[in-house]
Amino acid sequence: MNYLLVDDDAVFSAVLARMLVRRGDQAVTASNGTQASELCDQTIDRVVLDLKLEQESGLSILQQLRDIQPNIDVVILTGYSSISTAVEAIKLGAINYLCKPASVDEIIAAFENTDGEVALEQSPPSVNRLEWEHIQRVLNENDGNISATARSLGMHRRTLQRKLQKRPVKN
Repeated sequence: MNYLLVDDDAVFSAVLARMLVRRGDQAVTASNGTQASELCDQTIDRVVLDLKLEQESGLSILQQLRDIQPNIDVVILTGYSSISTAVEAIKLGAINYLCKPASVDEIIAAFENTDGEVALEQSPPSVNRLEWEHIQRVLNENDGNISATARSLGMHRRTLQRKLQKRPVKN
């Protein structure tokens, strides 16, 4: 398989690429949407795409890549997961959505899991997790605009920024 790895963390991309090559696959890396679009051609079979790049949203890059190559398989990988971004990614054509950290085996399994089943947690989410999900949904509705999201949520912009800098709560 030929992989395109799109992540602004150069060390992570290099390690993942090296592990894929050791497995007998080919891998190229990109750190932004422009590089990803240039590298996305008919020889690329699979794309591992970070949801939050330094200056761009992985969702907009996903759309660009699907415009270039409509049948390409894309897995979104993120350290900031939320139900709203997962739903949006799937609507835009991603075949799966994984939370970081994810092993190479988990990433490959995400590409091969095409039965459409999603493993759901057995226990209800915590209040902190629900808050994180709500913030992410409102942020997505406001196209990533922090000030507009803070106004919608009725909180100070700096408070919202502090909450967004934290990693999401697991449960």
